[in-house]
Amino acid sequence: MKAKTIKAVINKKMKEWFESIDDPVVKEAVEKNTIVTGGAIASMLLKENVNDFDVYFRDFETTLLVAKYYVAKFKIKDKKGIPCPISIQWPDDQSRIKVVIKSSGVATESGNGNNDYNYFEVTDPTGDNGEAYAYLEDLISNPGDIEDSYDDLNEQAQEVVTGAPYRPIFMSTNAITLSHKVQLILRFFGEPEEIHDNYDFVHCTNYWTSWDNKLVLKQEALEALLARELRYVGSKYPLCSLFRLRKFIKRGWTINAGQILKITMQLNDMNLSDKETLEDQLTGVDSAYFTQVINNIKYDDDNKIETSYLIELIDRIF
Repeated sequence: MKAKTIKAVINKKMKEWFESIDDPVVKEAVEKNTIVTGGAIASMLLKENVNDFDVYFRDFETTLLVAKYYVAKFKIKDKKGIPCPISIQWPDDQSRIKVVIKSSGVATESGNGNNDYNYFEVTDPTGDNGEAYAYLEDLISNPGDIEDSYDDLNEQAQEVVTGAPYRPIFMSTNAITLSHKVQLILRFFGEPEEIHDNYDFVHCTNYWTSWDNKLVLKQEALEALLARELRYVGSKYPLCSLFRLRKFIKRGWTINAGQILKITMQLNDMNLSDKETLEDQLTGVDSAYFTQVINNIKYDDDNKIETSYLIELIDRIF
């Protein structure tokens, strides 16, 4: 697909979404501060079907407005009488926005997840959430398959084309999925260059901006796309990059040993025995299937992770 056509497709899609917003303050904010980047542009360049349009925002204020707007719009059905309240949280430094869904980490219109995918945000299995914990535990037949189930569930949600367009139909910690193939990313915000600091592979770094209707195609990204070759450009979340390799390799992409070495060199600079570092790395993207690991990690007297226990825990879960 030509660049001119890609820009027209994105512009039309975003205008349709903007028009669906009935709050004038939110609508004005997204019209001025929206960025589309990631796999959609790559798919169109390769003449492949677009799974979804990943939408980011330029600043904390717009991201928070969007999160509040769609959480308020979201209508979730309780599962087996277990309430599933949703809240929005952010740290004092306003470095991120997080959707918190109790007692499951994701939510769909029909209820929290499905029989293939649920994960725990329960800190006390014997306390008030014990019933929810037991219910969710019963749903998981093979936790090692949770990653694929998460992707399947999100894709199924995006395929919904009935009902009101661009309504929230799926929520996770880091993103809100709307019907008609739009996904709003809450985990990161900023100018395109800042957002791409969190990206890992160069082929995903082309982008479109709403404030000037501009499509930017980078030469190195185009070269990687033509070769279907993963070229690692560095990321704040190299551990997640390792996990993402599985997805791309399944789709026929290749990666050379040098790129993998770059990922591992970045990992070598991180202290994964530190509680906050590991938790941040595991939640850098929607690695939802690691929430059980995070919630069950044990620490020694220095607040460092007990490696032998972590290995045993991973073997049990995966």
